Amino acid sequence: MNSVVKTTGLTKMAKGKQLVTNINFRIHKGEIYGFLGQNGAGKTTIMKMLSGITKPTSGEIELFGQRLNESSKFILKRVGSIIEYPIFFEHLTAIENLKLHSEYLGYYDEKGIKQALDMVHLQGIEDKIVKEFSLGMKQRLGIARAIITKPELIILDEPTNGLDPIGIKDTRDLILMLNKEYGITFILSSHILGEMEQVVDRIGVIDNGILLNEVTLEDIRKQRTDYIELLTTEVQKTLYLLENELHISNLKVIQGNRIRIYDLTHSQSKISKMLILHDIGIEEIQKHTSSLEDYFYEQIKGGEKNV
Repeated sequence: MNSVVKTTGLTKMAKGKQLVTNINFRIHKGEIYGFLGQNGAGKTTIMKMLSGITKPTSGEIELFGQRLNESSKFILKRVGSIIEYPIFFEHLTAIENLKLHSEYLGYYDEKGIKQALDMVHLQGIEDKIVKEFSLGMKQRLGIARAIITKPELIILDEPTNGLDPIGIKDTRDLILMLNKEYGITFILSSHILGEMEQVVDRIGVIDNGILLNEVTLEDIRKQRTDYIELLTTEVQKTLYLLENELHISNLKVIQGNRIRIYDLTHSQSKISKMLILHDIGIEEIQKHTSSLEDYFYEQIKGGEKNV
């Protein structure tokens, strides 16, 4: 399988601080790859280096099989990106901004500009200057700019930031369409884990500048486990009753007062009835299916998340 992106020992330091450390990964042609990590984990720093915005302190980047350096910046013409907040000439219209961007890249296609605006649902704004755009409209325009030349690789840092639910769905559908119909490879980052789960093929979990793990969504789905989670202030008594009354041993305590029951021999209602009969106060009980969010928190915090 062809590698569109390959990094070896990718490291970045700034002001004496290590931002990312020894990042090694490959992204294959036609893949949608997602970076997951908390704010400040290093996702944007990696994307900036892949986009040529900032240089690595050490390590190597290969794009389309060629090493990225000062003499090979032409490779970046095959890459579209939005890193952090998209910046435009505020006094110009969307079309004027896209024309300038196209000229800078040596790409001249009036139809391509209109097609890109249509794809992100920014029709009918020909005479409107960008200064009058909402945050969501600017985000859509940023995506249009990233896709205008039909690049082979698109890097999107928080692409749904500032969008309403309809805009989020439209962006997701656009990414999937460009991937399936045009074979474009994507690198995404997002804090909306549910959105990532519906789009990416594979994820890399980043924490404190370190790539902790990579896994395909298919593998996560195979590992998914249904469980019953209950919240109670009487944890020890509840554990005793579950183990001795219902003979449940496959369980786990998280956050001190939440019990996850992985043995589903007994129904949620039966567990509730037994605990109520023994005067156990149940603040919450619910059946769950583990998700990308559960996997993420398992990697970052050992399964504990703030609720």
